[in-house]
Amino acid sequence: MPKDNAAAGHRRRLRERFLKSGLGGFHDYEIVELLLSLGTPRWDCKPQAKEAIERFKTLGGVLEASPQELQQIKGIGPHNTVCLKLVHEVARKFLKEKIVDKPVYKSSQEIFDYLYHSMRDLRKEVFKVIYLNSQNQIIETIDLFKGTINSSAISRREVVESALKCGAASLIFVHNHPSGNPQPSPSDKELTRDLVYAGCVVQIKVLDHVIIGNNCYYSFASDGLIEEYELDFINLRARGTSEAKRRLYRDKLFSNRPPWADKKAKD
Repeated sequence: MPKDNAAAGHRRRLRERFLKSGLGGFHDYEIVELLLSLGTPRWDCKPQAKEAIERFKTLGGVLEASPQELQQIKGIGPHNTVCLKLVHEVARKFLKEKIVDKPVYKSSQEIFDYLYHSMRDLRKEVFKVIYLNSQNQIIETIDLFKGTINSSAISRREVVESALKCGAASLIFVHNHPSGNPQPSPSDKELTRDLVYAGCVVQIKVLDHVIIGNNCYYSFASDGLIEEYELDFINLRARGTSEAKRRLYRDKLFSNRPPWADKKAKD
């Protein structure tokens, strides 16, 4: 069989497999190959797909790569790049729209899916803030800091000012660990404690701080640390006051506690 006919038959079988069963059973390079073939339907894209996976390690790594990085691979041109980036952005937008205007307590898994898709293969740390209204509906999600995320790099004042500007009633912080291990460092804990304190001062509740790792995440709320920091703040503020006043302040502070705060962190 001529080489061109064999390649055409291979592409046709890939499309038929996808239409019949979705992406189940596909290797990552086959998914990339299928996407590349949308831009150059008459070419054999398997070599380029395999090289892309080898260079960027995962499907997510390929989708997160810049157009310039993708086009360094011989055989991947502007048309192929548009297909890859378009699919990536459509998926990101679709997942974001699924959670916007929905109560967070009904969509915690969708939030994780959206964040994991957009953050799992980032090669630098990104600190996101999700702003929510009084009904726990998402107002906006913003990348507030990029680079090395540590306690000294994050401006507490800037976080509070951005929350006030958005009119947020509560916040969820999210950042990634490129190492793949989502366990919080001492610096992560110090930062989260300070942000919880700052939120208490201006009466904007911190619902959670989620750290994204490799196919897993860590939740400060699920691990009980958000509540612990709130109680620490209450004790600091309420020194010298009666137990009744402490109890009233504690009840007010915990009135907007997220449901997943009672659950263990998910793997």
